[in-house]
Amino acid sequence: MSDNAKISIDGLTKVFYKKNSSVVALKDINVEIQDGEFVCLIGPSGCGKTTLLRILAGLETPSIGEFTIAQGKEDRPIQSMVFQEQGVIPWLTVYENVAFGLKMRHLPKDTVQERTDYYLRKVGLDKFANLYPKELSGGMKQRVSIARAFANDPEILLMDEPFGALDEQNKFILQEELLNIWSETKKTVLFITHSIDEALLLSDRILLMSSQPGQIIDQKTIDLARPRNMEQVRSNKEMADDFVNIWKHLQVEVQGSRI
Repeated sequence: MSDNAKISIDGLTKVFYKKNSSVVALKDINVEIQDGEFVCLIGPSGCGKTTLLRILAGLETPSIGEFTIAQGKEDRPIQSMVFQEQGVIPWLTVYENVAFGLKMRHLPKDTVQERTDYYLRKVGLDKFANLYPKELSGGMKQRVSIARAFANDPEILLMDEPFGALDEQNKFILQEELLNIWSETKKTVLFITHSIDEALLLSDRILLMSSQPGQIIDQKTIDLARPRNMEQVRSNKEMADDFVNIWKHLQVEVQGSRI
């Protein structure tokens, strides 16, 4: 593990067993993600992307291999995870949802209020703090999830297609808000997406996965300067070339999985 690595994954393989059969979901994953790096993971459906995040989140155990997440502050949680479906708690208000992790850590009330208020403002929900999730749109629920994840101040942030179910307008707004918060906090982020545009906009680096069993078979470093927006991504020739190359990679892997 290099000095600046936040996440180090070494020889990780995951096998799921069913009665008399088994499925290799991930095979020999080896990668390092640096402290403060924003990394997107792209691959065909069913290649094990979510399984990898669930292992890093402690929700699954690897069959072979190991991973390490470098601990900074001892009182800081290792990770927070944002799912594709809205992971809000329906019986809690917006404020209570964002404050939930902080309260579970038994932090001082002043600290809980300060962090909760700050991130509610950052995602534009301060005026909706007393509403319940049933009173919110899908985009607003995802803002709650993002605010809660950052407010809890984890070592790493794991995001599993958090904008996948949103319309284009809400997606662009939340991408911008996410980048604004990330630029301040410099959290280490591993972000799953099926959108090549989204990966090019958000990433420092893109990891490309094969079809099942999932392996990391290539990577692309994004050199377009930050801050960047979607218009810049789509009008930049190098980004256009990267888009085509990633698209071809996905085509090859999807076709290969059907043979």
